[in-house]
Amino acid sequence: MILDGLPSDLTTKQWNKIKHYFENENRGKHLREHKKRKLVNAVLYLNKTGCQWRQLPNDFPKFTTVSSFYHRAVKSGLREKIRSSLVEETRLASGRSSEPSYALIDSQSVKTTSESEEVGVDGGKKVKGRKRHIVTDIMGNILAILVHAANIHDAVGGVSVMKDALLKYPSLKGVCADDAYRKSFKEAIEKLGIKVDISERINPGREILPKRWRVERTFAWMNGSRRLAKDYEITTESAENMTIISHIATLLRRF
Repeated sequence: MILDGLPSDLTTKQWNKIKHYFENENRGKHLREHKKRKLVNAVLYLNKTGCQWRQLPNDFPKFTTVSSFYHRAVKSGLREKIRSSLVEETRLASGRSSEPSYALIDSQSVKTTSESEEVGVDGGKKVKGRKRHIVTDIMGNILAILVHAANIHDAVGGVSVMKDALLKYPSLKGVCADDAYRKSFKEAIEKLGIKVDISERINPGREILPKRWRVERTFAWMNGSRRLAKDYEITTESAENMTIISHIATLLRRF
């Protein structure tokens, strides 16, 4: 019996929006449609609550089955396909073009576990771990993500994630960044024909910057997923995937 009424569970309407992506996951009678929905709910539960794989409630399939299902999706890029589709649908529902023309970029430094790969120290924020580098549209929808060691400067990591965003969304004409991206990032991206707007902090301390608050809000949405409170993933690929899963859950809640 599947757990009912959990905040992380997909409603029937939400499941119907993504279930067709899992049709190719049929590997026998043990993966019928209702089983796939249980597996998706189990991954969403883990992402939302931050529990360990072995700590998944017994009402879900065995943790080894859920883990195998998750890692197959990581390798196939399935979550990226779902993210792309939901972002497009969200933009159209708000009356915008399906293809964004303007983006925002920022990073978030988080601590890691002892087994994590690609770890460094962010000297500015005094964090030993990794950076989550994201590019969003003006609505805060994630367009691209790159997880890398925290000691890599924003201007360097930002170029890589921005190029990824441009490959996925050639319609982008401009990007808004903060002062950390002023030098090498601005030069590299403007050579690609993309206008770079630098939001400068007017006063010391905390303040809301025009447009910049939208990408900061996306990081705030991630705070609802306890799995992201710390980077528990061994590989950066899995870390990126967990972030995408959290964002997919956010997008699905709008329907």
